Amino acid sequence: MKRSAAEIVTEYGPFPGVEAVHGVTYDGKHVWFASGDKLNAVDPASGNIARSIDVAAHAGTAFDGRHLFQIAEDRIQKIDAASGTVLSTIPAPGGGGDSGLAWAEGSLWVGQYRERKIHQVDPETGKVLRTIESKRFVTGVTWVDGELWHGTWEGEDSDIRRIDPETGKVLEQLDMPAGTMVSGLESDGGDRFFCGGGGRGNVRAVRRPRRS
Repeated sequence: MKRSAAEIVTEYGPFPGVEAVHGVTYDGKHVWFASGDKLNAVDPASGNIARSIDVAAHAGTAFDGRHLFQIAEDRIQKIDAASGTVLSTIPAPGGGGDSGLAWAEGSLWVGQYRERKIHQVDPETGKVLRTIESKRFVTGVTWVDGELWHGTWEGEDSDIRRIDPETGKVLEQLDMPAGTMVSGLESDGGDRFFCGGGGRGNVRAVRRPRRS
């Protein structure tokens, strides 16, 4: 396994009225984060909140190119990103113990925090298609260039790790500085991961390692 220190590139926030950051996603222009009763879109150039949607937002957030998906307690809401309207809901596989959320290959990928699992879920029905075991508490989840990465958070330690999607084996690990938590996680498709800062109420950009 390759292991290195995470390189924090930028910090956004803390934001007014935001006590904690839960899920994080990226729509190609804005970084979205869940803050309990709102979804907030941050302009990564200015660091300012450009827009907010009033919706229950307790854990992971994802974007499929048109819709936002947001975990709210024991369900996953599908939200029209343009209007902010909740279009439908499906049950979350962890029944309220869910954490990260990602969109890839036509499926939702849902982290189950204390169970140390990642579930591939049918976005229409909520049916679990397969489950990947992890070695640590799972927070945010993201796919980029065919790689599956997830955040961890246990005690005062957090890291971002790339795992084998078939076996769950850890292939690479980026250790966050002590006391720096990873709540949500999303790739920008390039050289950055966006990481929720939990109770710090901020979002960090961490450099994604390049394959040699």
